[in-house]
Amino acid sequence: MTLGLKLAPQHRVYAGFAIYSFAMGNIFPRLPDIKRAMEIEDGTLGLSLIGTPIGTLTALTLATPVLERVGFRRALLWLVPLIALVYSIAVHAPGPVALFLMLLPVGLMIGSVEIILNVEADRTEFQLKRRIMNRAHSFWSAGFFGAGLFGGAMAHLGLSPQLHLALVVPMVAASMALFLGGFDPAPARHAGTDQKAPMFARPTLPILVLVAVTLSAMLLEGASIDWSAIYMRTVFESGPFVAGFTVALFAFSQATTRFFADSFVDRHSPSGVARVLLAVMAAGVLIVFFSPLPFVSMLGFALLGIGSSALFPLAISAAAQRTDRPAAINVAALSQISFIAFLLGPPLLGFVSDHWGIRSAYGIGIPFIALSLLTAGSLGRRPAAEAINAIPGEAPSTVVQEMEIRAGKA
Repeated sequence: MTLGLKLAPQHRVYAGFAIYSFAMGNIFPRLPDIKRAMEIEDGTLGLSLIGTPIGTLTALTLATPVLERVGFRRALLWLVPLIALVYSIAVHAPGPVALFLMLLPVGLMIGSVEIILNVEADRTEFQLKRRIMNRAHSFWSAGFFGAGLFGGAMAHLGLSPQLHLALVVPMVAASMALFLGGFDPAPARHAGTDQKAPMFARPTLPILVLVAVTLSAMLLEGASIDWSAIYMRTVFESGPFVAGFTVALFAFSQATTRFFADSFVDRHSPSGVARVLLAVMAAGVLIVFFSPLPFVSMLGFALLGIGSSALFPLAISAAAQRTDRPAAINVAALSQISFIAFLLGPPLLGFVSDHWGIRSAYGIGIPFIALSLLTAGSLGRRPAAEAINAIPGEAPSTVVQEMEIRAGKA
């Protein structure tokens, strides 16, 4: 049965990314309140938050066959509201161990939704014969921007995190019915190979070099999402709305950059684009580290959003275009290793914050940016459009698109 608005396929993809990120993003402006209520340090909070990426990595590795059997439509329409619901339950956790355990199922659902939406974005790209992947992810950032604003406003009004996240549940459910009620998954595309990716894809040396390109963006994106509100409350004693707005500002700058990234990358050298983004990211880190005033720090977080916006998609494209192995295996290897590194981000940054201050949690990104600059040449020197045309039938995509091959569906 068709419900809700009649939308073009790409617009449903955009709406799915935005609603999903709004469902998961509302907790981050409230982390200072959760930390204060539990009376824990940054390092302990970081260990609690690792429950989500552990669940996400598990789902990215194992969930595709299950989702194919259940059906993408049914899974998506249930999982996105469930993410909001389980987050609203998780904020009732009495302590860090309980929070960790409650975030594990959230991670499983997030990983499953990532698979569905990214596969759908890739299939829609294939149908439309034009890029929409970066633009789709810009709507993810836009949804996160909305979550930051809404979360900051709820905190400013004095609503508890528990009541705030409970209000998010019906908002997300109604939005899914309105914008995704008529969702009809696109048909699977043909990958041109019968070789399945293994459950864990062994990285080659060129893939490890591409991992090095992505590390700084993954670390600093996680730092900005997880810790920017706590940074503002700790360093400047900012109010809850300013702290939430800082999270939103990071997401807004990231969304804007991603929205225009597809056409820009098509015209320029991927390595050149990456170096510009890394330079912007380095400026953001230095501003956040040395900032004397709240609005200066906000500028730094905006620059971090710009700098971290497109590095990982560029690396995924480079992995998919390699000819030493099937694209499925190279892309899976890059994403799995990068995500394992991302898994270590919350406790690492919490440990650094506990021992050297929360500014140092951002300063630690400088050597990772230097590493990314040294390895950025591996992304390629031809404009992305030329690279795609040079490899018939091998359009670059994200790992979850390639995970179709594991399920034998591509």
